[in-house]
Amino acid sequence: MSSNTFDKLQDRFDPQAAKGMDDIFQFHFSDNGSHYLIIKDGSLAIEEGEHDDPSVSLSMSSDTLKGVMNGEINGMTAFMTGKLKATGNVMLATKLTSLFPAR
Repeated sequence: MSSNTFDKLQDRFDPQAAKGMDDIFQFHFSDNGSHYLIIKDGSLAIEEGEHDDPSVSLSMSSDTLKGVMNGEINGMTAFMTGKLKATGNVMLATKLTSLFPAR
């Protein structure tokens, strides 16, 4: 996953939507390694690698994430068709669009 994509996530992050949260979103990209997002009470940190105890783990291609984040791919459809796999607190994954709204 390019740093440009993560810069866009940082730019789109809505601190208000993350108030009171304390969660780790782990991403395993089939084409670009692993990264995780630390969301803690309105703040966002993006790290490379794997977290020891993520709240939710999501496996997909980087193109699938881009599509979900820009609204071209419905996250639930991606999940149901196997383009996106989730483990842990999968309901957290539904918050991604409110945490990173399209601008």
